[in-house]
Amino acid sequence: MSEMLKLYFGYPFVRYAMIVGVLIALSSSLLGVSLVLKRFSFIGDGLSHVAFGAMALATVLDVGNDMAVVLPVTVLCAVWLLDAGQNARLRGDAAIAVISTGALALGYLFLNLFSKSGNLTGDVCSTLFGSTAILTLSIADVRLCIAVSVLVLLLFTVCYHRIFAVTFDETFAQATGMNVKRYHLLIAVVTASVIVLAMKLVGSLLISALIIFPALSAMRLFRSFLGVTVASAVLSVFGAATGLLLSIFASTPVGATIVCVDLVLFAVCSLAEICRGH
Repeated sequence: MSEMLKLYFGYPFVRYAMIVGVLIALSSSLLGVSLVLKRFSFIGDGLSHVAFGAMALATVLDVGNDMAVVLPVTVLCAVWLLDAGQNARLRGDAAIAVISTGALALGYLFLNLFSKSGNLTGDVCSTLFGSTAILTLSIADVRLCIAVSVLVLLLFTVCYHRIFAVTFDETFAQATGMNVKRYHLLIAVVTASVIVLAMKLVGSLLISALIIFPALSAMRLFRSFLGVTVASAVLSVFGAATGLLLSIFASTPVGATIVCVDLVLFAVCSLAEICRGH
């Protein structure tokens, strides 16, 4: 096994895939704790579908760098979704449902009507469920992922107490003079950026698993915000690394394998909580 690992990691594309996979998992898990506690756990689904629709539009328009279209559109929708969570007329879950199904349908419609690809079904499945793009990353992709991950870590290190306050009691945070909308905007921008990057790892339909499962698993083991945050990061990184290695060894889809590993970790943590309760 060690010789096989040494052989695989001798290839740059495997090292790049592992770095990006671990960093995306780490960033997703940190954001996931706050999003799950604020009952926005499915924002990953909504934004991933928006990203799919934006990517379809970029494909139809034959934009050379699709990130120039996908990232701004996803960020704008993230800001709107988090703001809708405070809007009595359209609550967060309803807003996510509307934008999720609408963007997914429009994206698929655009591709069917205007795409010039000879393998439309394959392209759509790759975008929705992940593809081998994680194994064809360039050094520029790795650097972009590192930059976003550093931004997320800085956000949680520097603004930890403020994020804690905004997560649990926005009214109290506002009463202390904190600009809650500014932190909503910051979290929205970072979340959208992480989700756009994660599309290459697990695909549009599986992104929410990277946000939800590690946070929920950690909540089965710890009760403090700090404990849940740290445990979520550890479980997410372990799940991503293990899933990526298993997918390489067994030639299985990368995204689905990582999500299945996260599902197993969630089951183990749930069992541990039940045993501890007795």
